[in-house]
Amino acid sequence: MKNRKPDVQRVVKRNQSPEPESMKKYSHEVRERIAKKAYELHEQRGRQAGRELEDWLEAEELVRKEMEAIHE
Repeated sequence: MKNRKPDVQRVVKRNQSPEPESMKKYSHEVRERIAKKAYELHEQRGRQAGRELEDWLEAEELVRKEMEAIHE
C-alpha cells in the first residue's frame, strides 16, 4: 500500500476560515476600532469565556452608531 501525501493546498484552503462577508465592508481602521471595543466589553464582563461573538457584535453596533453620530 502506498503512502499518499495529502494535497497540501487543499488542506490549507480547508483550514482557512474566509473573512465573514460582514467584515469586508469595513476598513482596517474600523476593524481595529471594533476589536478594541470588543476587548473593552470583554474586560467589563470579567473576561467571561465563550462570549467573544456577543462582544464582537455589540462592539460592531456601538462603533457603527458612533460613526453615524459623527456624520450627522
